[in-house]
Amino acid sequence: MEFKQLRSFIEVVHRGGFTQAAQTLHISQSAVSKQVAQLEQALGQPLLERQGSQLHLTAAGRIVLARGEALLRQRQELQNELDDLSQMARGELRLGLPLLGSDALFAGLFAEYRRRHPNISIQLIEGGSRTVEQAVSSGELELGGCITPTDPAFKYQPFCDEPLDALLPQAHALAKELQIELLQLADTPFLLYQRSFVLNDRLLGACQQLGFTPKEGGRSGQADFLAALVAAGQGVVLLPRVVARALERPGVVRVPLHPPDLRWDIAFIWRRGAYLSKAAQAWLQLVRERPASGL
Repeated sequence: MEFKQLRSFIEVVHRGGFTQAAQTLHISQSAVSKQVAQLEQALGQPLLERQGSQLHLTAAGRIVLARGEALLRQRQELQNELDDLSQMARGELRLGLPLLGSDALFAGLFAEYRRRHPNISIQLIEGGSRTVEQAVSSGELELGGCITPTDPAFKYQPFCDEPLDALLPQAHALAKELQIELLQLADTPFLLYQRSFVLNDRLLGACQQLGFTPKEGGRSGQADFLAALVAAGQGVVLLPRVVARALERPGVVRVPLHPPDLRWDIAFIWRRGAYLSKAAQAWLQLVRERPASGL
């Protein structure tokens, strides 16, 4: 049994298929299939059952998944501790960032980190909060930026807390208002995020508390595309203010929500009890020095 075989098997499970795992691992699908087959052969047990296009874990597969994730985490933590002996002369930071706001919030931090620690390589993953939490939990990421978690399995350092603004088509009846209430948008189609975004749940929950379920006009994880849909008159999108400001353009009007109860509160999370490498500690120190409001 080899670590690369374990990694391929775990990625197939997490990504829901061999094609998706191959894309994440940057190898061919046939190589992923071969490594999973070699792992099954080495263990003498089938790990996956294939039912049509669906994959299901066998009893042995569930055991190997749990133990394999722990082994990969321990291997990475061992490597982190050995890297730290070189006093940041080398090493790796495995970092997750939210898709929303990366350019406005994190580009400066990223550049400053590289300037201070040029020998640290950065492995970056972008995604919704659920994707980032899962990757931190499995050990794929050491740190991740996401909506402040409620799961006690994570520790976190707060980073920013932004209100949401509405981006409306210029021709919308509310486009000239200085501020609007969420209920006033009940008849307007909502452009939503991908399902891995926790912000979706907050938005839908707030609407339901007001007595309506928003009409869905489309979904995307790309803020630029959502703003383009707004300009084309396809609906309204609610975005963190720091993101919404950067997306104002002809045909699109930004209007603050009142009251500003819907928030986008981002924190950097790590597994409770996990060893934090010096590379990760250096990132958290930089975040403390450079709060989002100062970027």
